[in-house]
Amino acid sequence: MACFKGKDLEKIGPVRSSRHYFLDYALENDAIYVHFGWSPQAESDISTYKVNNINGITQSSTDFWRVKDKKSPHNAVTSTKKILEMATSKGYRTTSNAKSVLNYKAEEIDLEEGTIANTVKIPYSKLHTVEYKYNAETKKYERYARGTKQTDWDTKETISTKNIIITFAQNYTLQDVENKDRQGLKNIGDKKGYYITNGKAIEIVASKSSRTEKTIYKDLAGNIIDVNDGNTFIQICPIDAEVVVE
Repeated sequence: MACFKGKDLEKIGPVRSSRHYFLDYALENDAIYVHFGWSPQAESDISTYKVNNINGITQSSTDFWRVKDKKSPHNAVTSTKKILEMATSKGYRTTSNAKSVLNYKAEEIDLEEGTIANTVKIPYSKLHTVEYKYNAETKKYERYARGTKQTDWDTKETISTKNIIITFAQNYTLQDVENKDRQGLKNIGDKKGYYITNGKAIEIVASKSSRTEKTIYKDLAGNIIDVNDGNTFIQICPIDAEVVVE
């Protein structure tokens, strides 16, 4: 799930259907949640938690549209301009005074006591592994999926990030009315993980007291971590994932 703040993008996508655990992170970021369809539990939870949401399936073809260079269901897109127009028409707030979940700092943060983190491998399953490789010149991590470097849909620029946060949580198969083996996520409580930036990694603990409360990321001494200014990829991994940081 991508979170945007202060961006003006002509194409955002592919926009996919909602899963209930994404709501936890839309709520903690005080965000408008945009999706294209939903699972049964996501539909129920959106109503229960009164999530400000925009469902592309119910909108017009000028608000969400399908592009021809990708196959369905991976080709539904929208734009920030359209999202703001739809949000306004629904009476949603389009600004927020909520404090950021992460404690970003303008000055450069180097994890002096951290371990080397030039390569990060995250196996989600036998078929899908995410990998990050550190570029010392740009001081960012370049992202790979299934062995292929990921690039921007239009510009073809390499997808990169300044920060990586990894947390481990137990997942399980939901028993819903459609029996499609959708997953649940036990993300409440204290979860172990890593904060990675500028070629170094430290161990952290991510604490979330409820679905609507912000996740708090602390180092092992109990201090809330400071995060480098820039984009951040948060990877929630299976609890037994054999993550490699080296």
